[in-house]
This record gives sequence, structure tokens and C-alpha cells, in this order.
Amino acid sequence: MNKRRTSLFFFILSMVFFYLPLLILVAYSFNEGRSSTWQGFSLKWYKELFLYSDNIWKAFKYSLIIGIISSTVSTLIGTLGAIGLHWYNFKHKKYLKVITFLPLVIPDIILGVSLLIMFATIKLELGLTSIFIAHTTFNIPFVLFIVLSRLGEFDYSIVEAAYDLGANEMQTLKKVILPMLTPAIVSGFLMSLTLSFDDFVTTFFVAGPGSSTLPLRIYSMIRLGVSPVVNALSVLLIVLSIALTLSTKSLQKYFVK
Repeated sequence: MNKRRTSLFFFILSMVFFYLPLLILVAYSFNEGRSSTWQGFSLKWYKELFLYSDNIWKAFKYSLIIGIISSTVSTLIGTLGAIGLHWYNFKHKKYLKVITFLPLVIPDIILGVSLLIMFATIKLELGLTSIFIAHTTFNIPFVLFIVLSRLGEFDYSIVEAAYDLGANEMQTLKKVILPMLTPAIVSGFLMSLTLSFDDFVTTFFVAGPGSSTLPLRIYSMIRLGVSPVVNALSVLLIVLSIALTLSTKSLQKYFVK
């Protein structure tokens, strides 16, 4: 009984620790004043966000475009790479696996600095293109890891049955392997989209003038103090995150069927 009470206590404590700051943020997004003192209920900061914050929506658009494109490319490369690493044997395969997963453990600041040096070496102008390359670079290993995990549980007898029925390698890939991997591919894409949309450190090093993403824009707004508009924007992002999570569960149920 004491163990249950202790577990319940730490569970409640963890929930308060995680969600109380979010509840405070939501509450103060409706505060009339700018200070942390409650001055009455108001929607003025949401009005300012939607009507008078063109810079925020421009940064949001950049984040969304880069996130979708980089996630699509990294999902394609990561999925095909995972299939190749799992099913094909070639020289130095184990070393390639280690190198592929290095971006998962390398600190973001190191990755950002190294990419900045590379772009300066090849004389690539910093901007949306450099951000896209950087986001694709750190997204690929995440997709690779997710798809490889799914392949580890894959029943290879299905592939052998497809070969026995006369399917060639490309037909087996398109009609057997990829449909079976769809839940992992969708998860990898959504993970990449979240990481890309949320990234600050790496983007900070490779972004050029006029190419600020949403995290960079928020950082520039709170350098001199938290703006209530940021509170309203944060609430909007929380709502979008919840909607994305719920839609992901629906998509996974659909694909599993």
C-alpha cells in the first residue's frame, strides 16, 4: 500500500512539474497586461498575433516549408538506407552503420558549427537552402533508426513468398516491403517534421539574413523579456501539437488496417 501511495505521489509530482508551466502560460496568454501580474481577461494578444505579427507568420511559413521538404527528403533517404543496411551485405557495413548514427549523439552546437564551416568552404550563401541541408542532415539518422527498428521485427518469409510468386526486386519493394513499413515511415516523417520545426541551435549557425525560422524569431522576441504575443503563439503551437498527435494515432490505425 505504501509503495502505491509513493508511486502515486511521484506520478502526481511529475505531472505537476510538466504541465503546470504550460497551464500558467495558457492563462497569461489571456492576460490584459504585459507583466506577470494578472490584470484581467483579454484576447488582445491573440488579436495582435493574427493581425499585426507579419514577421512571426513569415518565420512560421519558413519553418513549415523547410520542415515539410526536409522531412520528405530525409524520410525517402532514411527509408531506402535502412532497407539497404538491413537486407544487403557489403564491405564495411558495420562501420557505415556507426557513421550513420553519429549525428544522433553529436551535440547540436558541434553539428551547427561543422555545417557552417562546410558551407563557408564551398562558398554556399547562408539562407533557406543551407537550413534545408542542415535539417535534412540531422533528420536522416532518426528516420533510419525508426525504420531499422521496424525491419528488425519484419517477417522475411513474406518477401520470400513474393519472390516465389514471381515478383522481382522492385515489385517486392513497392508492393510488399514499403506497405509493411508504412507505420514506421509515417512515424519517421512526423519525427523529422517535429525536430525540424523545433530546431534552434543548428539553425542559428546556418541561417542567413532574412531567413529566420520560428524558433529564431521567438528567440529574438524574448531577448529583452517575454512578450505576451509569444504566450499566445505558444498556446497555438500547443493546440497544433495536440491535433497532430491525435491525427497521428488515427493515421497509424488506418495504416495498420
